Formats: sequence, C-alpha cells, structure tokens
Amino acid sequence: MDQPAVVLSGHIMALGVARSLGAAGIPVVLARYRDDDMAQASRFVTRAVRVPHPGEHEEAFIDALERLGPSVEGSPLFPASDETLLAVARHRERLARWYRVAAPAAALVERIIMKEHTYALAEQLGVPAPRTVLVSSEGDLQRHRDAFPFPCLAKPSQSHRYQDLFGRKMVRVEAMDQLVAAYREAAAAGLEMMLQELIPGDDRSGVNYNSYRSPGAPPVEFTAAKVRLTPRRFGPPSVVVSRAIPEVIEPARRLLEALGYAGFSCTEFKRDARDGVYKLMEVNGRFNLSSLLMLRCGINFPLMAYRHLLFDEAPAASPVADEVYWIDGTKDVVYAIPELLRRPWAISSFAEPYRRTHVFAVFDRDDPRPLGVRYRELVRRGARSVLQRLGVAVGSLRPSA
Repeated sequence: MDQPAVVLSGHIMALGVARSLGAAGIPVVLARYRDDDMAQASRFVTRAVRVPHPGEHEEAFIDALERLGPSVEGSPLFPASDETLLAVARHRERLARWYRVAAPAAALVERIIMKEHTYALAEQLGVPAPRTVLVSSEGDLQRHRDAFPFPCLAKPSQSHRYQDLFGRKMVRVEAMDQLVAAYREAAAAGLEMMLQELIPGDDRSGVNYNSYRSPGAPPVEFTAAKVRLTPRRFGPPSVVVSRAIPEVIEPARRLLEALGYAGFSCTEFKRDARDGVYKLMEVNGRFNLSSLLMLRCGINFPLMAYRHLLFDEAPAASPVADEVYWIDGTKDVVYAIPELLRRPWAISSFAEPYRRTHVFAVFDRDDPRPLGVRYRELVRRGARSVLQRLGVAVGSLRPSA
C-alpha cells in the first residue's frame, strides 16, 4: 500500500494510530502541533510537519493542511485529538479536495463534543446517564443545588479545552463555595460548565465500547474496562484491560444509531455502585488512548478506517483476546509512587497488569524513540518548573519545532 495516511496530533492517541497503520505497511505523515508531542519520533512516521494548534489558530491549521494536501492527495486524514476532530469537521468540504476525511459532519461532532447534547439524546432514548444541567450563571447554581446534592461534579461542556487549560477533566465539589469557584474559573476562561450528578464507583467502574460502523454492515465492536486512572477517580486511564462487557453494547448501539454515526467511535460508560447500571459518560469521535490494546487483541481499527475510506471495504469482525492490558507506564508509575510509599503491601496488586499479557502506550522495543522523546520532555518540563520558581529565565529550555 503506497498511499499514505495523514495523522493529526502527535501524542499518545496519534502514536497508537501511527503504529497500527505502520504495522500494516502504510506510510504515515504526521501533522503535529504540541511541544510535548512524541509520535513524530516513531519509525512508522515517514514524514512529520509542524502545524498551528487547531484549538488556538483553527484557520491557520486548516491552511497548513491545504498546503500539505497536494503532496498527499487522496490520503485518508485521521484526527487523533478532540481539537483536530472539531477543526477538521468544520472544514470538511475544504479538506475533501485533497483528503478522504475520517471525521463526521460538523453538526454531529459538535453534538458529541458539547456534552449536554449527548446527555439530552440519551434521556430521549432511555439510555441511562447521570443527571446533568448546563449552567450559564451563578444564579443557575443556586436554582439547581437541591437537585444535585453534594458531592457532585462541575464538568466542562468541552472537556478537551478544559483539560488543556487546567490539566483536569472535571472538578468534584463538596460544598457551594467550591462549586461557585469552579464555575467562575471556567467562565473566566470562556468555557460553559455543567452541573452533574456524581456516579459513585472506583477507577475500575469505567468501561469503553469501541466500534467501527459503516452503512449496510454490522458494526465491529470491542469492549474494555478501565483499571487505573491518573489522577485517580477522574483522570484519563493509565491501565485498561480488554474484557467482554455485554451490558453496554445495546445502549451504545442505540445511541450511535440515533446519532447516525459512521466510522470509529469510543463510547464511555461508568458502572453506578448504587444500582449496578452502566451510565453513559461520553461519546468520542476519534481514536482513543488505548488503540494499541485493540491492535494487540486482534482488531486494527485504523486499518479498517483506511481500507474503508480508500477502497469502500466494509470492516469485518474477528476474534479478540480478553484479559490483555494496555499500560501507560510512565503516568501509572509516577502516580503510584506516593500510594505505594504509604501502602507498600499494595505493590503486588499494582504490578499485576505488568505480569500479565500487555502492551505499553509508548514503550516498544521495536520503536523506542518516542519513549526517549517523552522522557526528554518530562525532564525539560521539570527543569523549567524549578527554574521558574527560582526566577531564572527559561527561554533557552524551550523545545525546538
């Protein structure tokens, strides 16, 4: 296969897509925009270009993709982050001149990116979901406080923007003053905030329903359970395990069918400790963090998308392996150190995924350079933080493009 694939972003999701495509012999062109990107170092990336950040300079980002277009004409274009997905969906017609765009229409993408629309649809369909309300003023907080007893969640409408700004996905609030503070923080950044019921359950309560849907063909499906989050409770996963979770398949199918969704998606649920029912958390319209888990288990979703876009080949299901772990080792170990210092006897259970069949998010003996780039950036970031505290200029530490 000589036609390259163009992957947008350069972080863990993009690395998983690049390795999945590269394993099938497909050349990968990477368009990256963050200083801490690492996928450009992969041996599977044949060309890497630096482009403007799509969330901060959307028009310039699209212009850069148009300039790249003639050299990769006809290539599938894969967004591998929420900000690239949103930008590409908004400009699908412009980009379709050069690319086969692996993104739904803008109206659908905005419907799943703006979480309040997803929850409204779930309510219409009878898909269990946490009680959620969009708040647009501090008065709304007062009006809804009785319906959302503490603790509850202050959750952004667009979680990817909130994560970029504040380094977290949401805020657990225990009292009214904390809720008001969280709302003011989001409002000052120009972000809408939702008030959401807290679904009780530990890190292992979260699950993913991954699927590829194409018209006229049955969906290809893969489910997995979260094992550890970083930070704990409300962060992204650092350990995930492949596992059959039949309870989420029907509600996920119902939701995606109502959306008219085609292509790859990852629908997240959380098991409510009160009643054992899986509640909808969100729908992601791009490849997720644990793409390499699916590849390790026998399903290559990026390759399915590539062949569907280029050859109109309907994806076919294949047997998958259960109880295989995906591990983001760097984050998993860093966040575990304080816990293991307090509870050293817990090291055996912590190490269990590493002893079982697993795949790492970044480390790969046959593709080692991305891990080196990641550690280099972590060291540089740590040094910059120390020097800033000391009042020392840090411009010389800025990574090159």
